[in-house]
Amino acid sequence: MKHLFILVVALFTVTISFAQSDKEQITETLLHYIEGTADGSPERIKKAFHKDLNLYSIANDTLSITSGKKYIGYFKEGEKRNRIGKIISIDVVNNAAMAKVEIDFPKGKRLYTDYMMLLKVKGEWKIIHKSYTFVPYK
Repeated sequence: MKHLFILVVALFTVTISFAQSDKEQITETLLHYIEGTADGSPERIKKAFHKDLNLYSIANDTLSITSGKKYIGYFKEGEKRNRIGKIISIDVVNNAAMAKVEIDFPKGKRLYTDYMMLLKVKGEWKIIHKSYTFVPYK
């Protein structure tokens, strides 16, 4: 009986350790984006993005829209970029989330702010929308 109790406790502990919270799963998705774009890993970026994602920004006072597929094409396998990203915030309700990410480009002296909308699709958190802007610095 003692062995059965130990086995049940061990299985319960393992089950809990494998179950990630939604915030942990969202963080993992955002890190696929942040690290994939920095390290030149299009496959990691694809893991983060929903296939129908678009990116939105303002260029010359006009809305600019880029498909996620085109954006991923800017990154070549193993071609590292000097991008330093960090997650600023994550807000989650049920199967929808909003995240704010900062990407620093020291070489270009720009700090980008990305606003990501995420949805839990078939049990996986995916970035479905990205709006971004940047501010130059010295």
